[in-house]
Amino acid sequence: MKAAVLGANSYIARNFLQVNTTSHYGEVCAFGRDSEQADGLTGYRQVDFDDLADIEEAIGGCDLIYLFAGKTGTVRGFDAPDEFLDANERLLLRLLKAYRSIGSTAKIVFPSTRLVYKGNDMPLAEDAQKEFLTPYAMQKYACEQYLEMYRRLYGVRYCVLRIGVPYGTLVQPVSSYGTLDHFLHQARERGQISIYGDGSQRRTVTYIEDLCWMLWQVGLDDSCEGVYNVGGEDMSVRELAEQVAVATGAEVTEQPWPAQAQKIESGSTVFDAKKLNGQLSYRPAMTVERWITEMLQEQGHKTRGGYVCNLLVAVCLFARTETVRVRGMRR
Repeated sequence: MKAAVLGANSYIARNFLQVNTTSHYGEVCAFGRDSEQADGLTGYRQVDFDDLADIEEAIGGCDLIYLFAGKTGTVRGFDAPDEFLDANERLLLRLLKAYRSIGSTAKIVFPSTRLVYKGNDMPLAEDAQKEFLTPYAMQKYACEQYLEMYRRLYGVRYCVLRIGVPYGTLVQPVSSYGTLDHFLHQARERGQISIYGDGSQRRTVTYIEDLCWMLWQVGLDDSCEGVYNVGGEDMSVRELAEQVAVATGAEVTEQPWPAQAQKIESGSTVFDAKKLNGQLSYRPAMTVERWITEMLQEQGHKTRGGYVCNLLVAVCLFARTETVRVRGMRR
């Protein structure tokens, strides 16, 4: 199995490639705009994503195409509309043109986002109501629709994974700097974790290695086509902050919502992920509690009250049964 990885220096891609170095799911051809791959991956090649011939050469002979290139952000999409439109929608359309031009039959795996959904207190299935509060959200959904159009008209095979909140990293020092990483940074630097409002909005949070495992599995499984929600743990923003606070001795404080941020806040977006979990027999191999413990052990974390005793933290946090990984499935 040969996989083309486009955007090989992104957060998810770097972790995705690292997973393959240990699990050997397939032969990887990695490409990106930068002159070098951040982790020194052999076989990496710089590609001009504006050049159709370059894209054709990159994906030629591949069985899988992972599109990690693109721009992420919320307000930034308003400030740099051309940059976001080109890096997201236009790049995919050029890829699809190149795909047709060389007669490719590869499956395209495309990471999408929770931000395509209208927030709801109930778990969101794949067909739940949509709402687009930022250009980024609109562009991700537009890309999903382009893939479906090309499937109907040209038989393009694709799999979209809608991702909630990823956390953690297998490749240092890269970080998603998402919700959990941000809270840990605040706890380390200030001894205080700030949340907007009461933090009651809920999220599906997924450990990066679990996410990369799913990305590989949907590519390798011929029956995985269409759109899927990515599973994980259902937690409120306050619960995430409090878990970090308990482990580090930090304090959780509430801040008023900035007017602009509140206007683009989606509310709760928790996934109903039964469709994908059942197909992959997936169970998380990491929990937020365990990850926080391991992060503190690695960093020898220091709080305002002195060094945290890592053994005591582990005993306090590791009350849940650890899930284990079994070849080909999660139990």
